[in-house]
Amino acid sequence: MEVLDPAKLKSQFSFSTPIQIRFSDIDGYLHVNNSIYFSYFEHARAVFLYTVCDWNVMAIGTVVGRIEIDYIRPIHLEDKVEALVKCTRIGNSSFDLEQYLIGTDSKGESRVFAKCKCVMVSVDMKTMKPVSVPEEYRLKLAVSSPQ
Repeated sequence: MEVLDPAKLKSQFSFSTPIQIRFSDIDGYLHVNNSIYFSYFEHARAVFLYTVCDWNVMAIGTVVGRIEIDYIRPIHLEDKVEALVKCTRIGNSSFDLEQYLIGTDSKGESRVFAKCKCVMVSVDMKTMKPVSVPEEYRLKLAVSSPQ
């Protein structure tokens, strides 16, 4: 696996949000349980869609079609973590989000903790069937990704 530079990664994303590590996230191995990473990435996606796209999920919702996570380094209670999110592909009814958890460990060293690729699908909230990504969101997703 390639070595990722947190500062370089951050420069490639225009959106980030802090992640609060809760005591209940810590498991018996004294790090954040692997299942909690899904929750961190979910929170970051929701904040991204609300903040960047002003997405009205009560009219056109989004559901996860596929998700992949690479665990790079354990997160511990004293680490400071933020999530990076950007859109990397927009299809007809789906779009891909690339996400990272980065931050500093208890010694103050910059770290990349995890990487996520998530395929989101736009759905009609009444039928829960896929629908085209609305143009207003498509435009905002496209400009959210610095190249």
